[in-house]
Amino acid sequence: MTTLTTAPIAPLLERLFAEADEASPMNDPAFADITEDEHSRLMRSKTEYRELYDRLKAYPLAVSRETGALLYMLARSIRATTIIEFGTSFGLSTLHLAAALRDNGGGRLITTEFEASKTQRARQNLIAGGVEDLVEIREGDALQTLASDLPDQIDLVLLDGAKALYPEILALLESRLKPGALIIADNADYAPDYLGRVRSPMAGYVSVPFAEDVELSMRL
Repeated sequence: MTTLTTAPIAPLLERLFAEADEASPMNDPAFADITEDEHSRLMRSKTEYRELYDRLKAYPLAVSRETGALLYMLARSIRATTIIEFGTSFGLSTLHLAAALRDNGGGRLITTEFEASKTQRARQNLIAGGVEDLVEIREGDALQTLASDLPDQIDLVLLDGAKALYPEILALLESRLKPGALIIADNADYAPDYLGRVRSPMAGYVSVPFAEDVELSMRL
């Protein structure tokens, strides 16, 4: 029996994942005019990504069920008590991480999201899941919200916001990553600069691609 597999979080996640499946932007005619090349360009751009995410603000953009379970398992396995999340969206990944904190005996999860409507939805979901006491949602540009007032040591980081900013977000957090800290980067194939950094033999990480679109790195 764990927080993740029992009420209220287990049925809440089932409902949220079902809603996310039905609300895929791929089914929205409004995105029919975005070609694959244009989508890739916007995902990789350090200046134009806001245009894409503004058009996606009504969508949950959730991690997969498998990635959610992975987040919980990794946070439990290292007994994480301090977690940073870049990209809250509707809070599905946040629920998995907060459940791990609860089962680890408590802790602090700082998550950041620049879209106000999404922070409101995420907060409602965290309250429904009974883990709001473990989570601090910072609304705004993560380059500012994560620039100060961070834990002295960070156990785990989830990168799942604007992919082009992954290197900059990592740089903000790097000095506080404890040895053995884990960094999970979702859709990292859109962040070649980030991959080049964490895969470099001289950068102080061990890093491997995991599953279909996740990069798993450990701070040495």
